[in-house]
Amino acid sequence: MAGGAARCSRLSVVTSTLYRNGVVHTPADPFAEAILVDDGVVAWIGAEDTAAGLAARADHVVDLDGALVTPGFVDAHVHTLETGLVAEAVDLSAPAVTDLPGALSALASAATALDASDPAGGQVLLAHGWDEHAWPQRRAPFLDELDAATGGRPVLAVRVDGHTALVSSSFATRTGLDRSPAWDGSGLVADEAYGQARAAAHDLAPARRDRAYRTALRTAAARGIVAVHEMSAPHLDTRQGLTRLAELTADAAAGLPHVTAYRAELCSGPDDARTLLDELPFLAGIGGDLTVDGTLGSRTAALRSPYTPQPGARTENPGSGRLYLDADQIAAHLLACSAAGVQGALHAVGDRAMDELTAALELAAAQADPGTLRSAHHRVEHALMVDAAALASLLLYGVGMSIQPAYDTTWGGPDGMYTARLGGPRAANLSPFADLAGAGVPLAFGSDSPVTPLDPWQAVRAAVGHADPAQRISARAAFRAHSRGGWRLAGLDHTGAGELRVGAPAHLAVWRAEHLAVQSAPGRLSQWNPEARAGQPLLPELGDDVPAPECVRTVRDGVVLFDALDG
Repeated sequence: MAGGAARCSRLSVVTSTLYRNGVVHTPADPFAEAILVDDGVVAWIGAEDTAAGLAARADHVVDLDGALVTPGFVDAHVHTLETGLVAEAVDLSAPAVTDLPGALSALASAATALDASDPAGGQVLLAHGWDEHAWPQRRAPFLDELDAATGGRPVLAVRVDGHTALVSSSFATRTGLDRSPAWDGSGLVADEAYGQARAAAHDLAPARRDRAYRTALRTAAARGIVAVHEMSAPHLDTRQGLTRLAELTADAAAGLPHVTAYRAELCSGPDDARTLLDELPFLAGIGGDLTVDGTLGSRTAALRSPYTPQPGARTENPGSGRLYLDADQIAAHLLACSAAGVQGALHAVGDRAMDELTAALELAAAQADPGTLRSAHHRVEHALMVDAAALASLLLYGVGMSIQPAYDTTWGGPDGMYTARLGGPRAANLSPFADLAGAGVPLAFGSDSPVTPLDPWQAVRAAVGHADPAQRISARAAFRAHSRGGWRLAGLDHTGAGELRVGAPAHLAVWRAEHLAVQSAPGRLSQWNPEARAGQPLLPELGDDVPAPECVRTVRDGVVLFDALDG
């Protein structure tokens, strides 16, 4: 159920499953070895010797053989339809594609294959993941190169950050993009033209749309994810599509993760918010990918000072990004959401965008009771640049944050895209995990899938191993941000979701890991030994030289969503 209680359904038949002979990650009993799930609820947690006496009354008994049971992950920023479509699109990301000729070759091969099944040429060839920064040529394909490679077929190739795309001439003609004032003949589209292109490509038959939803959510379940925050927007999906997604996932018995739904539509007053809620009553929030600015990769994130010059650019002025919303618009939206009793959510990446958001919070507080503003528990997505002033404002007005640690491992570092866009000193100050966590800002982790993969352990590892040692957080804090933090940010943690304790919904994942570990120092894990444990819950040991934990079962409300567990 999107936006509803975390316990989405009761099973029609009361069943119980005892998981025993393993390790259970729970603050209730750090030494627990078994857990009993009864009718979708955690009914007991304890030691293996006690579990032996409970085995007879359980409908199912699972021998974990040393496996780790944890709360299931929550991915707090996902584009479900796009994730499903990308699974069937041409992959232009590394390591599949490592240069410009390789991208053109991949598109040519896909166009040839599509010609066989769609000789009329009506179907759009979708591609995703290209990143000119990662290619030696440091540029996107030219329009004539794209047209030649794909034989005139309509093509939409979305950049890795999901904020810019390359379209073929035939696609531009079909959709009217070539008649737009923003069309410059290069094939690259951004802003409104990009939204128009994406909306045209997402005009799908209902069965095709359902298949994409299920593909994305089943992939999430196989990664130990029991819930996602869907960040729907007009250029990404329709209101009707979002309603269908809510229907598909309302009941755990459907075998899909829980969906908490957000819709990015700007509200100028309470009536706008209430009208949207009348049509989409399941919404947890209005916003999400409601963009204050763009992205660093596309040079559209709004910065206080310009980007570094771009090699081969048509102009020597690199610009400082774009603001799509000003403080007055942001304040009006937050006040509208507050008055309607729903959370507001905004996408802000650059420091100038955070300045605008901070100014908006001050404006909103001046126009309404600050307590009303705080009670809505508004949220910000991404927020790579948060200085002391912005942090103080977030704390004062009770704003939470949905962040994507995998951005740092994907584009950070001295040779990464962030350094190329910003220069070393500015890039080194991105993603201040420790500052945010230490100040007490409510945090939830996500992937922004398909921008980065559905891989929650990658996010935990990124937060633990931030390039700046001062911004590393503990593995326990990172894990909580990616589990309980997601329920909390959506206002659903009152049920106990996100922790394994008696009476809580049975949202859990089972993992095979080479080593279990305890926190040995801030930002670091060490291999566990009984003498060093000191009552701490265990987590998988994480590191570049350690195999990633393998998910072998994912459970929502006691319903198995994914299963590769013998026993």
